[in-house]
Amino acid sequence: MRLLPISHCEPGMKLAKKIFSADGIVLLGQGMELTNRLIARLEQCGVQYVYIEDIRTEDVQAPSIISEETFRMAIKEIRTNFLEMMERPKMKKGVTYPFIAQPFRMMMNNIIDELSNHKDAMIMLMNMGTVDHYLFQHSLNVCVYTTLLGMSNGYSRDEVMTLGMGALLHDVGKTQISMQVLQKPGALSREEFEQMKRHPQLGYELLKDEPNMPLLVAHCAFQHHERLDGSGYPRGIKGNEIHDYAKWIGLVDSYDAMTTNRVYRAPMLPHEAAERLYAGTGTLYEQRMLQLFRDKVAIYPIGINVRLQTGERGIVSSLNNTYPHRPTVRVLYNEAGEALKSPYEIDLSTQLTAMIVGVNEEESAEPPLVSSL
Repeated sequence: MRLLPISHCEPGMKLAKKIFSADGIVLLGQGMELTNRLIARLEQCGVQYVYIEDIRTEDVQAPSIISEETFRMAIKEIRTNFLEMMERPKMKKGVTYPFIAQPFRMMMNNIIDELSNHKDAMIMLMNMGTVDHYLFQHSLNVCVYTTLLGMSNGYSRDEVMTLGMGALLHDVGKTQISMQVLQKPGALSREEFEQMKRHPQLGYELLKDEPNMPLLVAHCAFQHHERLDGSGYPRGIKGNEIHDYAKWIGLVDSYDAMTTNRVYRAPMLPHEAAERLYAGTGTLYEQRMLQLFRDKVAIYPIGINVRLQTGERGIVSSLNNTYPHRPTVRVLYNEAGEALKSPYEIDLSTQLTAMIVGVNEEESAEPPLVSSL
């Protein structure tokens, strides 16, 4: 399989992975042949990348961090509960709200169990192939990424549970923000930005009295936009005044926000977002946390198109857990742009003179070779 920007897709290509709706329902199945109409529709829905079939890379697989079943159940649970929270301001006083701790705790147990079986897994982008409201998908992404980092950091299961719940609900305050502001396609006005900056406080207020919910989860929502140097919000606290869980969540929240499609901008590639994060070492984010993040994130996802400094082009065919920034590349085109009859692989962790210098550049006019089966 290959990971292509939707802008590089052409009619006749076949999907190598499913496309899901906001409810976790399969919209387009594996093997579905793309048409001009489907490509345009996916673009309109905000899908930026899709996996496609290519017989030259049919053995290349991009494993998911969590199973399809857990993903579908989680996104449905998040959507259902967040939509109910959006209705809370409209409810009459005295109305009993549904409690959220139990369903989200059950979800977290499933996520922790699955990640426990894949402790060496790399953080792979989870936002390909999902047509969804940004808030729901982003909440799940941040939860899974942060939980994996927490486990790698050596936290106990109870600690990981609280950290994961905090990550899952870090943006819950946005359910109380106007949809016109949340989904505005352009830059926010000063007044709108001030309204948006209220979501950490609103999240804290929603969660602090929630039965069976650790108070620390509410503080994660309250503090996830605070930064080491005091430049964050809503209180401008700094350094050790910020809980470590909120620091982890703030780091991952920034990464996922940069690598996820938004109504007002296209997503960054993982290596671009990582560079932005590293620039904040010691001022915005803890150095030790960034170091673990750097060791766990797949900055070049499996299947993505890359160009080497020699001019050769191909895809990332496998990851290197020891050196995430130096994966194995399957070369498909020579330096003249000619398709190779016999593609070959270069392990960048051993071939130290080889370097990736371009990602997702325009492809040769020759389309991927799609199986007719």
